[in-house]
Amino acid sequence: MKLHLISLGCNKNLVDSEIMLGRLKMYEITQDPAQADVIIVNTCGFIASAKEESIRTILEIADVKKDGSTLVVTGCLMQRYRDELMRELPEVDLFTGVGDYDKIDEILLKKQNLFSPDVYLQSSEERVITGSNYHAYIKISEGCNQQCSFCAIPTFKGKLKSRSLENIVDEVKNLVKKGFYDFSFLSQDSSSYMRDLGEKKGLIKLIKEIEKIDGVKSARILYLYPSTTDDELVECIINSKVFHNYFDMPIQHISENMLKIMRRGSSEARIIQLLTKMRNAPNSFLRTGIIVGHPGENEDDFDRLCEFLSEFKFDRISAFAYSKEEDTKAYDMVQIPTKIISNRLSKIEKVLKKAIDDSFANMLERECVVSLEGESSEGKMFYGAKLDIWDKDIDGEILINESEISDLKIGARYICKITQVQGQTLLGTIIKEA
Repeated sequence: MKLHLISLGCNKNLVDSEIMLGRLKMYEITQDPAQADVIIVNTCGFIASAKEESIRTILEIADVKKDGSTLVVTGCLMQRYRDELMRELPEVDLFTGVGDYDKIDEILLKKQNLFSPDVYLQSSEERVITGSNYHAYIKISEGCNQQCSFCAIPTFKGKLKSRSLENIVDEVKNLVKKGFYDFSFLSQDSSSYMRDLGEKKGLIKLIKEIEKIDGVKSARILYLYPSTTDDELVECIINSKVFHNYFDMPIQHISENMLKIMRRGSSEARIIQLLTKMRNAPNSFLRTGIIVGHPGENEDDFDRLCEFLSEFKFDRISAFAYSKEEDTKAYDMVQIPTKIISNRLSKIEKVLKKAIDDSFANMLERECVVSLEGESSEGKMFYGAKLDIWDKDIDGEILINESEISDLKIGARYICKITQVQGQTLLGTIIKEA
């Protein structure tokens, strides 16, 4: 029996997909959906573009699946629009939401839809890590207690629920035994980890426990939230010998007016204070995300955002056009015309490009630790490598065009010298083993 699985959306979704693969080890994985006996689409339902991609993928897969195969749709979109999708998608054989990833084998066996009332929270289930033999994402919690005006996640993911610290440590130890050494810890709001259990320093405790595990060579935290990130947490990361000074904190805006409208819980001054502390850390890497065109954003707000992003040296910035989402505070606000949002996004993308260009240019002639990924995105002429501090897949790729070592191994760590910067592509030479 053959299985084809498509995981859409964020890397938190990817972890859930890997849980399903762990429950379905009896299947042979195929990259061709037309050959599969079971096809699973793990959907994203965060914003309009993600919803459209999910629906398009489901319909495309339904067109190519062979007679007798089973198409299963799961994930956030399914949870959020359960009744509507079950009515509108007769092409789908089985439906399930975000509460039953660990029951996917049971769903297929009984051929019954399943929607458990609670969001699935990973415990000790074994995953099948995809896409790497050295790096793994570790999900530390589910849900979110924040009340951002634009975000519907709490309506279908629920309130914050943290995994036990012991459970996370055990998972990392088991993965280290299998050869993994690079880890990205993530959730909807990582800096709130364990706050639902009455522990405000949960993420600090997690960092200190992971540091004790022999074999963890590289780690980073994704998705810090401004109002739950304090100086002590930033200093803990800076002082860590295992966790990189990698700071991923989506600010969404910087205008004081917009921060209040968006219900972000932090002031402009506090966000800048945190970011400055992060930026001043040795060998730091800063990633953020912003939303353009949220209801209430006037020209002064937008100009302030452009000014700040031009002045502050981020390494990566993701910009999104505001998406009007049901069950959010912003849904009933006066909306900004699409044309204005589009114009603002075009303008800010020029600012973003310069920030990223500057970040890449600063890498020239540097010697740094990289992990060898295998064949590059440019094809067989180059190896692809990931800079040690970067998160996998989202921060870039180093093309290796020369090496002073003849027997390179996929997943191994090397010292690489950055020899060329071509736009937003780095070229490097492997010098020696790390």
